Amino acid sequence: MKPDVSLDFQFTNSIEQVWNALTDSDTLAKWIWKNDFKPIVGHKFQFRAEPNEWWDGIVDCEVLKVDEPHTLSYTWLSAGESTTITWTLKKGSDGIIHLHLDQSGFSEETKARQGAIEGAKYAWTNMGDQLGKVLAEL
Repeated sequence: MKPDVSLDFQFTNSIEQVWNALTDSDTLAKWIWKNDFKPIVGHKFQFRAEPNEWWDGIVDCEVLKVDEPHTLSYTWLSAGESTTITWTLKKGSDGIIHLHLDQSGFSEETKARQGAIEGAKYAWTNMGDQLGKVLAEL
């Protein structure tokens, strides 16, 4: 199944630093939202953002896969939509860390709604930029 959102990011940090930014709850809070994440398969957690008139600000998640430092996957249930987030890390021959994001499982209704997938891509791109800023401070 082709992912609905697929993005690539590159960082000059070590693969361990990028992995830590994906799996450490305090670091995640700096570039996504407050959370109670633990990198343990089966762990249920939430991301919590400021609610607004359209959204309660809560994303319910469950860890599906942890293959340190290469793959992290979890469910992402928000506003009635359940998708899967998968992060894949690879170290290039140039030493650059290639971080790939796939988000799959959007409903046909959501995919048909104009701007929905583009909005998800926009949000993840912004979060990826925030991740870059967090990593630059290390």
